[in-house]
Amino acid sequence: MGYYFNDLDAVFSASHGDTEHSLSVLAGRYIGANPESPYTARPFTTEGIIRNKDYRYEFDGNAFFPGTEDGKYAYAWGKIRRDACGSLRFLLIPKGPVKIWANGTEVYATTFESERFDDNPVTIDIPVEKGWNHIVLRFTKTRAGFGAEFGTWLGKLDYYFLHGTDENDNMEGFDIVPPTSVRFQDYPPSEKSYEDGGFSKSVLPLKNWSDEESRLGNVGRIFKGTGAEGKRIAARSRFTSYAPGEIEIRAGDAEIYVDGTKAENGKASLKAGIHQVLAILKAGADGKADFSCDVLDRNGKKLPLENPLIACDEKYPWMFAGPFAKTPDSSLADFKTDALVGDGDEKTWWRIDIPGGFIRLYNENPLWGHWDYPLGVTLYGLIETGRMQIKNGKGDAIARYVENHVRKTVRTLEYALFDRDHFGGATCVHHLLSSIDSLDDCGSFGSLLLEVAKDRDVGDYGAIADYVGDYITKKQARLEDGSFWRKQMMHKFHNGTMWADDLYMSVPFLCRYAAFKNDGNILDDAARQFLGFKKRLYMADKKLMAHVFDFRRNMNTGVPWGRGNGWTIFSLSELLQVLPENHKNRGELLSFFRELSEGYLSVQDESGMFHQVLDMPESYPESSCTSMFICAFSRGIRNGWFEGDTSKYRESAMRAWAALEKCAIDKAGNLYGVCRGSEFSFNPKYYSEHLLPQLNNTHGIGITLLAGVEILKLAEFA
Repeated sequence: MGYYFNDLDAVFSASHGDTEHSLSVLAGRYIGANPESPYTARPFTTEGIIRNKDYRYEFDGNAFFPGTEDGKYAYAWGKIRRDACGSLRFLLIPKGPVKIWANGTEVYATTFESERFDDNPVTIDIPVEKGWNHIVLRFTKTRAGFGAEFGTWLGKLDYYFLHGTDENDNMEGFDIVPPTSVRFQDYPPSEKSYEDGGFSKSVLPLKNWSDEESRLGNVGRIFKGTGAEGKRIAARSRFTSYAPGEIEIRAGDAEIYVDGTKAENGKASLKAGIHQVLAILKAGADGKADFSCDVLDRNGKKLPLENPLIACDEKYPWMFAGPFAKTPDSSLADFKTDALVGDGDEKTWWRIDIPGGFIRLYNENPLWGHWDYPLGVTLYGLIETGRMQIKNGKGDAIARYVENHVRKTVRTLEYALFDRDHFGGATCVHHLLSSIDSLDDCGSFGSLLLEVAKDRDVGDYGAIADYVGDYITKKQARLEDGSFWRKQMMHKFHNGTMWADDLYMSVPFLCRYAAFKNDGNILDDAARQFLGFKKRLYMADKKLMAHVFDFRRNMNTGVPWGRGNGWTIFSLSELLQVLPENHKNRGELLSFFRELSEGYLSVQDESGMFHQVLDMPESYPESSCTSMFICAFSRGIRNGWFEGDTSKYRESAMRAWAALEKCAIDKAGNLYGVCRGSEFSFNPKYYSEHLLPQLNNTHGIGITLLAGVEILKLAEFA
């Protein structure tokens, strides 16, 4: 059969036929492996080497160090953590000679040919070890150029580096050695390198406060040039009280709030524990303001202060936000760790006392709190599973998990856009959404957002729904007939193509957004997409869809990739569920649904599974497309979309689910046989031999849950 998991028969669930149990273990394993977790906060400065809108670091040596003599070297030293040995795909666009070391070994050096064009990228696979990996780049100054752009090979991949030295090891960026004649011989640099006068100079912030700025005081210099004079500034820290009792806060003329409550006369009676302290002060009319604050326990002993966002960080104990003229003090006292500070047009984010200094948020969780299209499907399956459990009186833990994930994404959109606009263009939270340039970036999760909002409290989701809706309806590239296509993306390999996948990345969202906006034109657009995609991708002789249409060659690939076909019919079922009976396109779309269903039925194998390349039985059985065909057949039966006897589709769906329970879902809730995310090819062996299945891939978890829910609904349907 070509299964990749036959040797695991012993671990698969012994409770075949118990669909509710299968769904519970699938959902339970996923939630257990991806618990609700906060974002990571780090100090950050805009004055160093930072990532640009293409998500790569940029070092322009002539701008950093004007007047450098030809032949001098500058160095950048950063580190990155990896969970396993392997390679890090790294792109370099040199402006002059560059040499790269990884963990002490030279891995790349430019040549006169690679230095010829300063817009010609070089892709390098840097070997990395498990744990911390130190990367050092050496830039040589020449008349032609000095520096490089470097980092991720693919826009919007959100990997980043931290400073190499211990002094700045919690801060994103690279330590910089100013121009020198020294050629260091060991990497990462040792004590000898320090003695040679090299990396001892690589201390950030790259710029120190000038004498004039220092005389302004900490608040004065941080907010210089922002029009802060005479306006309010919020300063926040936290402390730990180890015993109950009264504490005293000495902060000059500042108004003090402890845990959101105003401390009259600077005093408050507190329980033992961690407490938030907020000081609201006014910047001086002359621009000068120097803030200091002491917190004393009941014995008059100073309590140490630490940053409320950067856990256990005493280096930057206070963070500052402002200036505020209209925001009420009560709003500033309401502390949120992932939302902007202030009201209306005064919304801003937290700064620290270094030049260009801010706090920056990073989502370092593998899946929790992220926004991407596989997660949109995963959470769709989870919310439907949660609804089924609520219906059966088993509680709402799964639904609450989804609700909290979605609420987190809603709440942090404003921060993500602030981050993009102020820190170079590459974000560390919602990087896909903030750098949106494709349907992949927004449609799937946007659809999930609107679905969950039907019966769960996800906060003020209208703004994020309209943000996605504005992109899809007004900005996404279209052909002359209105069909979506991939025209100009950061991932240039996709340019000039149309993908079957994009029916799922657009149509389910448009269906829900049409209801949200009460706008039938949006639903018409969803229906029109199927006609345009069918025209270019449908292979009528096989009743299957090709994966991609390549406009450069003016032909489709001719390869009926399983999941691409799954996206097609599953999305069509989403549309038919809400399309009015009298809609002008309904008849044609119903016929298309039936034709596709016939085509898929003809390629199901004896076990009940469908394959990675649908008409290539020697390709492996694939779980995500099998699940999507189950969903479509069940919905077709229950909604009366088929003509005549539907028993063959019922039997097909039941056999497919039995095969998934037998061969793809183990007793611990692991899911096998899901194809990883794809590119495209005209060669079917790319799909069958290179796009191999992965364990617990998020492209399959949610849709398998949806398939199980559909099996339960189908069992109840007479």
